Amino acid sequence: MHGLISFYMDKDPNSLLVQTKRRLRQSGLKARKGLGQHFLVDREVLEVITSAAELSPDDLVVEVGPGLGILTGELARRAGGVIAVELDDRLAALLKKTLASFENVTIVNDDVLNIEPEDLLKGQKAGPVYKVVANLPYYITSPVLRHFLTAAAKPRVMIVMVQKEVAEAIAAGPGDMSILSVSVQFYGKPEIIRRVPAQSFYPAPEVDSALLRIGLYPEPAVAVDEGGFFELVRAGFSAPRKQIGNSLSQGVGLGKAQVLPLLEKADIDWQRRAETLTLEEWARLWRVFEEKRDGRY
Repeated sequence: MHGLISFYMDKDPNSLLVQTKRRLRQSGLKARKGLGQHFLVDREVLEVITSAAELSPDDLVVEVGPGLGILTGELARRAGGVIAVELDDRLAALLKKTLASFENVTIVNDDVLNIEPEDLLKGQKAGPVYKVVANLPYYITSPVLRHFLTAAAKPRVMIVMVQKEVAEAIAAGPGDMSILSVSVQFYGKPEIIRRVPAQSFYPAPEVDSALLRIGLYPEPAVAVDEGGFFELVRAGFSAPRKQIGNSLSQGVGLGKAQVLPLLEKADIDWQRRAETLTLEEWARLWRVFEEKRDGRY
């Protein structure tokens, strides 16, 4: 147990890499490239993550991809409970052993995308109020974000490590918007807390990362029907870099002569591009399309 305690509590940022390698070696494990496994070995970044989560004994945390459990132990010391969801069978088995002393940690060996958040929270004292903390494999970033942002039981906040370029795309403002930024900002406010170099992980990925905080709104940013709204947004982005009059016409399958009056009624210049529109403008445009569909325009 003494070795385990020192593994979590050692404050020397350089030793975390050594201990991570040792734990992998002793367990006969290697980082699985196919699962996008990159273990955080920067103690300073670890502390930034736990600080950003603003945890108290009243908080319940869902951690996605706990890996070797380094962050899990830190979260467990601050939160009332931690549900750690690990896809890798071998890592999940190891976590159940190394984290056995934490009575407030539950290890779930499954694909988080196969579990509805409300099902994860069953039997938890704090549910359905919870926070998500995750060092996300790059290849499942968008699916995981969508999984929680659209869930019936949404988190209060998400603290996620993602590829730097993805974080910048999510937090982008009008002029650089994308379907991804609209999809996230519809549900919450994204903020890049810190950029994290590749050397902060073992093995080091080929690109840098960023720690992203998404504070979820009590209600979506605009009052619309979500299905129809995002169908329109996807149509608007169907031909990036084209003028919105052309891309929207192509995306919705209507003639340009039919689309331009709708844009004019929504007070949107047809020569603008989709990436320049705000959420409010998309919502206004959706309402105009709904009026036309209902025969009110």
